[in-house]
Amino acid sequence: MIMLYGIKTCDTVRKACRWLDAAGIAYQYYDLRKDGLTQEVLAGWLQQVGWEKLLNRSGMTYRKLSAEDKERLNADTALGMLLEQPTLMRRPILLEDGKVLHLGFKPEQYEALFLHK
Repeated sequence: MIMLYGIKTCDTVRKACRWLDAAGIAYQYYDLRKDGLTQEVLAGWLQQVGWEKLLNRSGMTYRKLSAEDKERLNADTALGMLLEQPTLMRRPILLEDGKVLHLGFKPEQYEALFLHK
């Protein structure tokens, strides 16, 4: 089963959902704000892709962080900060059977994942 984690107000997440719908790919959607995220799930993602890849440095949440918070972001603090502020994560997060398939959305990358298997 494909799972897509995101935030409903995120344009990139909406584009990914529209692409999956148009391609006829079934998925389950989880809203990071509404549905929440467990420490165990997030720790698994961090182990798979690393905190640097999961962190969205171009997003508004990151840009609004204080210089001190940005400076203290590292492998040891990322889990807590991302749990506290899930909008710090690159979105959408696409998973299959618990494995992170892709972070973010670009149509050509989704095509490679799903249509050229």
